[in-house]
Amino acid sequence: MPIRVLSTLMINQIAAGEVIERPASVVKELVDNSLDAGASRIHIEITDGGRELIRVSDDGTGIPPDELALALTQHATSKIAEPGDLAAIGTLGFRGEALASIASVSRFKAVSRTGLTEEAWSLSAAGETMGDITPTSGRPGTSMEARDLFFNVPARRKFLRAAGTESVQVADAVERIAMVNPHVGFTLVSNGRTALELPPSQSRKARAMAVMGTGVEDGLFEFELAMPGEPGAPKVWGLAGHPSLAKVTGKGVFLAVNGRPVRDRNLQHAVREAYRGLMPPDKFPLAAVFLELDPREVDVNVHPQKTEVRFRSPGPLHSLIHAAIARRLQEEEIVASAALPSARPSFAEASKVAAPTSHEFVDHFKRMDTSQKSLVFDEVRRALEKEDPQSIHPVLAPSAPVSQPGWASAGEVREPVPAPAASAPSAAPSLVAVPILHFRSAYIVTQDEQGLLIVDQHALHERVMFEEFRQRILVEGKPLESQGFLLPEVIPATASSQEVLEDLRPLLDRIGIDAAPFGPKQIAIHAFPSLLVARGVAAGPFLAELLDQAADGHLRATSDTAMEQALHEVLDMMSCKAAIKAGNHLSMQEMAALLRRREEIERSSNCPHGRPTTLRLTLRDLEKQFGRS
Repeated sequence: MPIRVLSTLMINQIAAGEVIERPASVVKELVDNSLDAGASRIHIEITDGGRELIRVSDDGTGIPPDELALALTQHATSKIAEPGDLAAIGTLGFRGEALASIASVSRFKAVSRTGLTEEAWSLSAAGETMGDITPTSGRPGTSMEARDLFFNVPARRKFLRAAGTESVQVADAVERIAMVNPHVGFTLVSNGRTALELPPSQSRKARAMAVMGTGVEDGLFEFELAMPGEPGAPKVWGLAGHPSLAKVTGKGVFLAVNGRPVRDRNLQHAVREAYRGLMPPDKFPLAAVFLELDPREVDVNVHPQKTEVRFRSPGPLHSLIHAAIARRLQEEEIVASAALPSARPSFAEASKVAAPTSHEFVDHFKRMDTSQKSLVFDEVRRALEKEDPQSIHPVLAPSAPVSQPGWASAGEVREPVPAPAASAPSAAPSLVAVPILHFRSAYIVTQDEQGLLIVDQHALHERVMFEEFRQRILVEGKPLESQGFLLPEVIPATASSQEVLEDLRPLLDRIGIDAAPFGPKQIAIHAFPSLLVARGVAAGPFLAELLDQAADGHLRATSDTAMEQALHEVLDMMSCKAAIKAGNHLSMQEMAALLRRREEIERSSNCPHGRPTTLRLTLRDLEKQFGRS
């Protein structure tokens, strides 16, 4: 194929592939233009997640009719004029390719009126076809709409997600832009329903709290710090959430640089480091960070969508953000807990503060030398010597119901089979079903023909519950039984959370959760799975975490296969929440019941997350440690 110059349409569609990823990208570019035009109110309307319609209207300065066609031309802009302007960009848009790219992959229409004219002017375009500029009616400002996004690029259109997912992405983009522009009013309407309404002229703290959600105000701490030096030195302001507000995804960390929402690993790392030791390592804080610095110290021209930036000196900025948040958390007397160490403790240290998880126990034991392992065996031996022999074997104890309903089949509470009396030797349990010791209220020590078994009670119970949930929902095809609430439990919600809730409706029905929007900023939970209620799982935090995961792109049930995969993820979460925890004391009957279930279920050697449930020490290993081999 000979070298040739591409057509204008091909050039614009290629540019669209970089700039326009999905409907949210179109919304972002159009809203950026409205802000650059000095708008005080911006109205966004979408239909079918933005695939059918995106319309952004503002009350900004407008575009003169003689420049309207030029605005849709590639690399035409009013925001930069010479190379030196790129060194200190003060506008959100500047490349002049967004409108041309959007018009090349949609049925586009622009209507604009400046304050100097008595009538508005309209221009339509679709692909490589551009219409004439015609007069029309309209208020001062600009309205731009894109219909049938990717109508002429079917390969791109088929990769768009479900309408609900795309709506969530649009809402998230608008919320992040609104966060850094508290002086501007924003309205987002999705399929005719107002999903977001923010008034103009808010303080930055009020706007940030409005976007971050209701019900978290008391857990947000304002911080501010400036780098020593001249008046133009970098400074940071923001809100840091209490560790109890931690999220399961990183979407709760909002970053902005000079009024531009960005994604930056260095800045996000600074935020997470400030919380080190205050929350589990797989959680993310809720925080909003607004960084201001000399525009010449940051390059915003490194990403087609202008969502990433590059700093001339990232190290000091990392230190500034870390110091600002860490100092504020310290003022609130929020300090690192010994139970959440920044580094993995030794076995002895971990046993003093909290029982380690099964995989940590295994890892530590494997790394121990012979003398250290002997100390562990000595501790177990001393515990056995102190134990009343009559209490070691549950078959010798009177039968009693298990107080915790954790080993019930999905949707019902089932009492375990009572332990047989000692006078019934034919019914004596196998060695595996005989608990010997409850170690640190976290591990069940038992035995089998091969040696000693140490069972992580949480990991094993998690597997038991997962298999019972799976059998009920995926194999038998029955939904979990739910318990209705006399008064609904209400949780705070964002516009995107309510959109996600509708997408999750089929999945929630199968696991027994009945929830619905309750006003513009709340969700009401009317019913919750009976078994989770019995296990003390709080409905509000559970659903909030589920919505966070769905908003991050997980739990998409667009097909039967995807539904099954989503259900597996939710059942993992349900099992972990409902399972007994390290530190929960169990009676001998309860431990025996759990060990019997270990023999009855599949894949009992690992929990649903893949961690081991059991550590085996063979008789040969024991004899070797005691010098008998």
